Amino acid sequence: MEKRKLVIYWFATALLAFGMLQSGIFAVLRTKQWVDLVTGLGYPVYFLTILGIWKILGVIAILVPRFKLLKEWAYAGFFFAMTGALASHLAVGDYTVKALLGPIFQTVFIVLSWYYRPASRKIS
Repeated sequence: MEKRKLVIYWFATALLAFGMLQSGIFAVLRTKQWVDLVTGLGYPVYFLTILGIWKILGVIAILVPRFKLLKEWAYAGFFFAMTGALASHLAVGDYTVKALLGPIFQTVFIVLSWYYRPASRKIS
């Protein structure tokens, strides 16, 4: 059972880290796709830089050993960012599969990674 949990943890964490790192980099670079996305949701373009830097730092926090409290904050930040993204799309009437699946899947990866994290990565 323990090995199964570890596999689930690393699978979910790898997908979470990849998605957050990729979107964080694209946000910091202010790619056209991301600029169109955030302005379409009603947010200012500078929001991309803030969100992108925090996503990149969050990925580092969940991947490096130790810093258990920082990991908790990173998971919370990711959860708020993805549920906020989902709520933003719904609020502006963007019900497309493309708009909703990203935040939904990332939220699932966040919850799985957090829930199945090893004891060495939990606050006692």
